[in-house]
Amino acid sequence: MDSARPSQQRLTVWYDGACPLCTREIALMQRLDRAGAITFENIADPATACPIDRPAALARFHAREGDRVLSGAAAFAAMWRAIPRLRWLGLIAQNPAVLHLLEMTYRGFLIVRPRLQRLLK
Repeated sequence: MDSARPSQQRLTVWYDGACPLCTREIALMQRLDRAGAITFENIADPATACPIDRPAALARFHAREGDRVLSGAAAFAAMWRAIPRLRWLGLIAQNPAVLHLLEMTYRGFLIVRPRLQRLLK
């Protein structure tokens, strides 16, 4: 299986621009994405188009890789694969057991996310 993405295939990431945690992480990813392989879309902006329900998009991290819309840990893994310095992490996350562990960790994070957001405001 070839794990390389075609160079013309871009990744789209939707993030909650009203979330201070999210904006900090996305700012880091934008700095690391020197090749511009990712389109970052602020779903908190009502003018931003998104193929999924806005409340669902605000509740979890989402990305589109080719014709697939990914959510949670799978979306993070796709974003990591698109950034050369993090590609190794995204490739490891393709292992189903690793991806499952990352998803469980992400779900735990979602529980504490509102408290962390309040601390960063």
